[in-house]
Amino acid sequence: MEFQDVVRRRRMVRNFADRPVPAHIVDRVLDNALRAPSAGFSQGWAFVVLEGPAQTTEFWGDEPLGPRWQGVARAPVIIVALSNRQIYLDRYAEADKGWTDRDESRWAVPYWHVDTGMASLLMLLTAVDAGLGALFFGLPHHRWAWLGPALGVPGDYTPVGAVALGYPAPDEPSPSLKRGRRPASEVIHRGRFRPAPG
Repeated sequence: MEFQDVVRRRRMVRNFADRPVPAHIVDRVLDNALRAPSAGFSQGWAFVVLEGPAQTTEFWGDEPLGPRWQGVARAPVIIVALSNRQIYLDRYAEADKGWTDRDESRWAVPYWHVDTGMASLLMLLTAVDAGLGALFFGLPHHRWAWLGPALGVPGDYTPVGAVALGYPAPDEPSPSLKRGRRPASEVIHRGRFRPAPG
């Protein structure tokens, strides 16, 4: 598939068919995620891959799911994307970077989260290229309080989000799409930032 087609076809899928994803496609999704850029080539991410009903059911736990989430819960693969701040602080204390104090305030933004988000986007794009659907979604604190330990995730990793992956089933577009895309003139500023008129 042409890259522009992949970008145009990417959307958040919220309903999945009850059909397993071949292992080689899951591997391709993960391999491409590992090609994401990372500050200092720190690669301070980790991915917990849950495949099949036995593992994905544990992910959803006992919480009742609203109607929009029941289709997501059918996804045969869930990939939890994690970031690790300390890996970045340690990497930038190495000789070629030289921030030996490991002071987090040196970071204008937490690139450990940004880079893990970029890896997640590569998963979403790879899913489209492979003929799959995918959804990136956040993990609320109250869920992570029990899910993190259940998955054996060490405390120094932070969940940036999860990717549901599978074959798309018919679903209704998110109501949020009714807002439409913001005009390019409001978000793209050439030369300098120019506030929208009005």
